[in-house]
Amino acid sequence: MSGPDPGDERSDDSGESRRHDPSEAPSDGTDDPERDPGSANDGRPRTGVGTDHGGEESVVQRSGSGSESDDVSIEDDGIVRWFFGTNDETVVLVRDILSSVAIVAVIGLLLFGISGVWPPLVAVESGSMEPNMEVGDLIFVVADDRFVGDGATGDTGVVTHDDGEDHEKFGKAGDVVVFEPNGQAHQTPVIHRAHFWVEEGENWVDTRAEPEYVNGASCDQLQTCPATHDGFVTKGDANPYYDQYQRGGANTDVVQPGWITGKASFRVPWLGYVRLTFDSILGGMLAPQPGLEAVAGTVGAETPLSSAGAVGTSVGAAGVAAAGTGAAMAAGRRRRQ
Repeated sequence: MSGPDPGDERSDDSGESRRHDPSEAPSDGTDDPERDPGSANDGRPRTGVGTDHGGEESVVQRSGSGSESDDVSIEDDGIVRWFFGTNDETVVLVRDILSSVAIVAVIGLLLFGISGVWPPLVAVESGSMEPNMEVGDLIFVVADDRFVGDGATGDTGVVTHDDGEDHEKFGKAGDVVVFEPNGQAHQTPVIHRAHFWVEEGENWVDTRAEPEYVNGASCDQLQTCPATHDGFVTKGDANPYYDQYQRGGANTDVVQPGWITGKASFRVPWLGYVRLTFDSILGGMLAPQPGLEAVAGTVGAETPLSSAGAVGTSVGAAGVAAAGTGAAMAAGRRRRQ
């Protein structure tokens, strides 16, 4: 006859023994009263600490599942999938830069498709077109054969101030054009309003000009009159004289259609300062020829046309720095040969 099972009796806190009912669930919610203390479920997850066979505590190393991108490798997945899937900090930085460049390129191509010129954006540097164009404005430029208004001169696509009563651009009648002074691509481009068209040999000072815009001069007092070729007489809105007058403006001959590289379409205030700031910091490396200046001053009365100097210094030409779109806005300047 065997004695009672030692496991069948237990003592409570009062010291009295009582018989254990195997069907009675332990108070800690476990099924095994002899369980290892480290495995008790006290309502908190136990993921790090357990007990080894020697009874000593050991830390259970539990690695996370990790993302799939952590497991990519050039050997298993190829360089393309690795490049787009890895979380390597250097590669992530390169991806971000390339993504920004791609976005800029797409925007630039869209603007080029609309405007037909490159760069399609130019930044105004100075003030001969004020108040209709301010320093720091970003100007969207289109090809002269696009968005042609009524009354355009011949097949040039340009509507002049005299013929543009129903074609207002930048606060006044007529198109504002971007051109190369005297057709010289190395000179700073100019952005001024086309006032009227003249024919080769025409005495435009006596027949077409406003006397105050030539300071009361006669044709024989100007080197640009009579006209040596067909073209436009131009003027900055804030300048006192025509560009073809020898003592002010861009100091250029009558502007041939082939010298025109585009027409101003609309402006975005202040945004051009981004391009101008980059150019000033980098010393003109972004655009060796610094765009179209707009200066409202004039040269002295003794200064002849031939020695007026480069456009954008003190001669009152309106100019813009060539500006592309994007982070550095470093696109080159489009020229028409």
